[in-house]
Formats: sequence, structure tokens, C-alpha cells
Amino acid sequence: MSVLSLPVATLGVPRIGPRRELKSALERYWSGKIDATALQEAATGLRAASWACQAARGVSVIPSNDFSLYDHVLDTAVMVGAVPAIYGWSGGAVPLDSYFAMARGSQGAETSCSCGHDASGVPALEMTKWFDTNYHYMVPEFQPGQSFSLASTKPIDEYREAAALGFATRPVLLGPVSFLKLGKSHDASFDRLTLLAGLMPTYIEVLRRLAANGAEWVQLDEPCLVLDLSDAERRALREAYGMIAYALPKLKIMLTSYFGGLGGNLETALALPVAGLHLDLVRAPEQLGDVLAKAPRGLVLSLGVIDGRNIWRADLDAILTRLEPVVGRRGADHLELAPSCSLLHVPVDLELETDIDPDLKRWLAFALQKMGELSVLGKALAQGRGAVRGELDDAAAAIASRRSSTKVHDAAVAARTAAVEPWMSWRANPYPERQTVQREALKLPQFPTTTIGSFPQTAEVRKARAAFAKGELGEDDYNAFLRRETEAAVKWQEDIGIDVLVHGEFERNDMVQYFGEQLAGYAFTKHGWVQSYGSRYVRPPIIFGDVSRPAPMTVAWSSFAQSLTSRPMKGMLTGPVTMLQWSFVRDDLPRAEVCRQIALALRDEVTDLEAAGLKVIQIDEPALREGLPLRRAEWRAYLDWAVDCFRLAAAGVRDGTQIHTHMCYAEFNDIIDSIGALDADVISIETSRSKMELLEAFALYHYPNEIGPGVYDIHSPRVPTTAEMIELLTKAARRLSPDQIWVNPDCGLKTRRWEEVRPALVNMMEAARQMRANRAEAAE
Repeated sequence: MSVLSLPVATLGVPRIGPRRELKSALERYWSGKIDATALQEAATGLRAASWACQAARGVSVIPSNDFSLYDHVLDTAVMVGAVPAIYGWSGGAVPLDSYFAMARGSQGAETSCSCGHDASGVPALEMTKWFDTNYHYMVPEFQPGQSFSLASTKPIDEYREAAALGFATRPVLLGPVSFLKLGKSHDASFDRLTLLAGLMPTYIEVLRRLAANGAEWVQLDEPCLVLDLSDAERRALREAYGMIAYALPKLKIMLTSYFGGLGGNLETALALPVAGLHLDLVRAPEQLGDVLAKAPRGLVLSLGVIDGRNIWRADLDAILTRLEPVVGRRGADHLELAPSCSLLHVPVDLELETDIDPDLKRWLAFALQKMGELSVLGKALAQGRGAVRGELDDAAAAIASRRSSTKVHDAAVAARTAAVEPWMSWRANPYPERQTVQREALKLPQFPTTTIGSFPQTAEVRKARAAFAKGELGEDDYNAFLRRETEAAVKWQEDIGIDVLVHGEFERNDMVQYFGEQLAGYAFTKHGWVQSYGSRYVRPPIIFGDVSRPAPMTVAWSSFAQSLTSRPMKGMLTGPVTMLQWSFVRDDLPRAEVCRQIALALRDEVTDLEAAGLKVIQIDEPALREGLPLRRAEWRAYLDWAVDCFRLAAAGVRDGTQIHTHMCYAEFNDIIDSIGALDADVISIETSRSKMELLEAFALYHYPNEIGPGVYDIHSPRVPTTAEMIELLTKAARRLSPDQIWVNPDCGLKTRRWEEVRPALVNMMEAARQMRANRAEAAE
């Protein structure tokens, strides 16, 4: 074999910068500290550094246009001019502030948004989860008769930018069929695929310009290929790619799917007139044999063999054993090596972690290290294993070390999990009986008000936490500061009349990290940031071993907060499924088993909170829907263990203890029976951006328990009016019994400023009072 290495691609890389440089630039721009030119200069620097880093790591197929200031789906909508009329765009290039208004909303005259609207501002586009990941994308809006036009040349500009620096890149675009499928229309009966013929000329114009500037290959991502597609959707794929091939016969398309196997869509994918096809061989390794048997000889196969979703070091010897026959069969000229999906979903660089346990660090690989793994595989497959013997031996030793480590396995946890009985997942009595007891105990008004948990993490809070972490602030002084913040939050809630209070969570960093730091089996990084949406980044914990709770985690602060008021105070926990989904999970045990370990640890916390006098306990499960497998045939198995784990965590309390849960930014229709099966006394959900559309599922299901439909979009800086909230609550009351409805924001308020939160919650309280008055008047 004459080549030195098989081609190595990344499909896409983290946008945020190794030290979150993008976050800093965005937030400085939004606060007016820098202008648009400085923001774009920061973005240019991040892109240049990324391309250079990939080249240095042995990546030969480097992507461009994988960078985004906020979200790649939003970028696609702007590229094709899919800008709703509310944002005031009338043609030409979409202004940067209009782009950010679509992403974040705008307050109106008080901000720099140039959307052409009055001082009430505009709301952001709806946001939801990107397939089964914890990344959120902005949902494009479509309408009958929608027209498209080229409104952003970002893909061409960034390709040219890379070329000027000497990097021959492969531009990345979200494919046209996935783009339409991921969008929404306010007309539920409208078939978005009818827009394909009108959309394709704009896509083809972008591809034509890329080709004219020298691009030989373009990566088109069609992740919809791993879903259960209809015949019409498969026809749309054939139509779209047939049009591209006809218009640009010399342009080579790498068709990319990820997050699962092609399954029933394999024949469609192989029949499309494309030059390459990417396969996720981490999530769906079984599909390789079928593809090899059926793929045309000239088709380039991109083999996604390194996990783009998790951070464990790969078993390189095992991968080579599997791939060596493939190289012999198809030849190096028709193969690429790649991660299973874009590396967007993993942290940037493990070498930044200087304080992590050395054994654990040896078991891990972040984005840059995964590039290195791919490079080793590429050399081994081209030159033989001897060419990289040292790297292979080191990887094998790390795998063996992890497999046998006593840090991973705890016999007591395994025994407790094995002893779980079915009755442990059931409350003592059904909901109607519990509801009677709870209403007598809590004595809440109609349309009871609460918030979801957190209050603003101000600069002062973050500064104090950082000073404590660095040893610059003593524990006594830090706790005194937290008590003052908690006391002020409790008093303010009492002053405006909130019915069920929260303590504000000032002591907490992140809703998963805070708990993981107190559980055995979890580890944490300092620089392991990944993007959740926009400038919101998280550091997912690492579940490396068996999970248990050495000591109570929240009881002290919840008890302190309850001592400050006679009103009910919510104990706040993150649920077992979310603790699992929002972590990097060990891959040597079934996920259901890991989740059950977490559920038992949380069960101990729930019963301790009840014993400490907390009558309301919220167990958040925003990740329940995102964990749903992408293929319907696999749903039941997941939902059975996910629901059981929630119930196992919650069911140890008496009837009078009210269990809440919270979910956000997800479609609930398909899993409403499982949401009902959670048997939470109260569920709060995000509904403001969808204008209460998400409640339709609960209404059709005749959901029997109580619901808090969010009336305040906390991901936007704008302050909603009382009238807006009343309108939303009135819509909710048409779908649900008024006796079921709670009044609350969409989600926690951690990321907002008090200057926004205070007027918004005052407006929310007034809306609840008016709804009560209207209800009383109607009853007379």
C-alpha cells in the first residue's frame, strides 16, 4: 500500500474555543462592550486556529462552515432567507442583530436589535433538542407559499477564508431534507416537504458558488436518514440529490448521517447520486456488513469508528481488527476514517485538565485526542500496525487498566441495585387520594405560583464561588454570603406573593454537576466544556464507576430556606435520567443499570428531604424526551427503564409530600403515556415559545395530574407583559381544567439578570391574580 495514511475527516469540531473564547466574545457583544467588527474578528481567529490545529493532528479532510456564532440550523435558515416576518427582514443580507433576535429575542427599543419593531420587542424562535443530544437548535419556521433566496454567503465566505490561509477544506451544510424536516409550521396540516422544489435553487446556488471557488467536495448532513422515514420523505431525498447531481455533475457530495444506523433507509441512501456516504459505526456497528455488500464500488465510505458523543479512549486494536478486512476489500482510495458524528458534542482538549485523577485521564479522549486516534488508525491501516506500535500499546494498556480498576467497581452498589423490588417504584396510594391530602396540607389558591428552581447567578455569586474554590474566601464567609443571598430571595418571593418558594440555588454551579460532585462514581473536569446552545456551555460530569450517595446533598440548604418562611419551600433535585443523559456515561455497563444506581442515590435524598420537613420536592427530568431512541421500535425498552428509575427515586415518600417534575424544550406527544406513568403530582413544562401548543398532547391524553405550563420564556432577555401571560394561561385553560393549572416560568432563572427577572415575575404574579379573579367572577 503506497499511501501513508487513510484520509481522516472530523465532520465538524467544537466552535467554542479551548477556553470558551466564543462565549466571551458573544457576551461582550451583547452587552455592548465590543462591536460587530470585533466579534467577527474573534470568530475569524477561532476558525483559523481550529483549521491549523486539525491539520497538525493529522486531519486531512478539514471541514469549513462547521463554525457558528449561535447555531448551525439557524445559520441555514438565514442562508436561505427563511426569516419569519416578525423579524422585519425585507431582503438582502440578514443583519447580525436580526440573526441574534431570531436566536434570543429582543426587548425592542432598549436593545441594539434592528428588527424594525416597537419597544415590546420580538420573541426568539422556538428551540428544541438536536436529535437525542443535549445540543439545542433553533427551529426554523415555514409557511405555505414560503419563498427562499440567498440571504447569507457564510459557507462561501468561510471556505474562501480557509483557502486564503492555505487550508483546502470540505464545506459542511445541513442537508435540505433534514432542514425542512427539523422545522415547523403554525399550520399543523402543512406538509413542509412541499417547499423542497422552491428551496433547492438556493441550495444549488450555494453549491455552485462553492464549486466556483474551488471546492471539489461538499459535506451534506442528512441526519434524518437515521429516523423512521416515510415514502414521501425518501422521495424528497431522491428529488433533492437528483437536482444537485443534474445541476452540478462534477461536484462530489459526502452524504453524512449520524446518531444511528440507516436501517430501512439504506437502499435510499445507496441509490442517491452522491460520491460518498458516512456511516455511524459507533451507534450502529452492525450496518457495516450490509453496506459493504450493497454499496457501489466507486462510492467513498466514511467510517465513523471513533465515538463523537462520548469521551472514552477507543480500543484501537479492536477497531483495526474490524477495519483491516474492509481496507483489503474496498481499497484505501474509497475509504475515509472519521468520528461517528461531529466532534461538537465533546470537549476540546484533554491536556488542559491538569488536576484530574491520572488513571481517569489515561482512559479519556477529547476532541483533539480523538483526532489523534483517527490519525493512528489511518497510519496503521495504510502502513501496518508496526508503524504505530507504541501508540497502539499505550491505548491497549489504558483499556486494560480501566477494565480492572477498583475505582470503577463497588460491590455494595451492585448488591443494592440487584435487590431492587418492583414495589419500590410505586407510591403508596394513587394520585386522586394523594391530591386530597396534599391540598389540605398545602392550602394553595387556584392557579398557584412557583418558579422552576434557580434565581440569577449574578456576578457577585459567581465571584464568591470562584474565590471560595481558589481558597481566597473561607468556608464560613462563603456560607454567610450564600445565606444572605438565600434570605433575600426568600423575602422577595414572599413580598410579591409567590405561593411555593424556592431557595434560589445560589450554592449550586450546574444542575447536574452540583449533585455529581457529591456522588461516588462521578468525576469532573475544569475545561471540559461543550455547547448546549448559543453561549450556554456545560461541563458534563463523567460517570466512570458505580454510583452511590455518601451523604445528604441538599438537605441543609433546603432546610435553612424552609426555616425562613411559613410558605411551602421546594426541595430541588435533578432526576436520574437527566443525571445520566447530561453526563458522559461509562460504556462498560448498560445505561439502564447506571440510571438505576443514580435513582437509588436520589431516593435516599428524597426521603431525607421529607424527613427534614420539605412538603414539596421537585425532581427535574428535562432530558427524559431527549433520551428517546431515534427508532420507534426501540422506544418501549428505553421508556420502561427510564420511567421506572424516576419512580424509584420518587416513590419512597408519604402521600402528603407533593412530587413535582420539570421538562423543557421537547415534543411530548409521542411519549405522553410515559409522562403520565411518571405519576408526578405536578409537572411543569416549557410552553411559552410554542404558545401553549405543547399542551395539546396533555389535553388529548386527559392528563389527570396538575400542570405548570410555562408563561415566561427565560431564554430571552425580554420581559413579557402581564397581558401576554394572561393570553397564554387563557389558552391553557381551554385545554385543561383550571384546577390543574400552575403558573410558572418555562425553566430556571439562573442565566437571567435580576433586572429582567423581577419585572417578569411581578407580571406573572399579576397574571395569576387576574386569572383567579376572572375565575371567581365566572363562578358567580
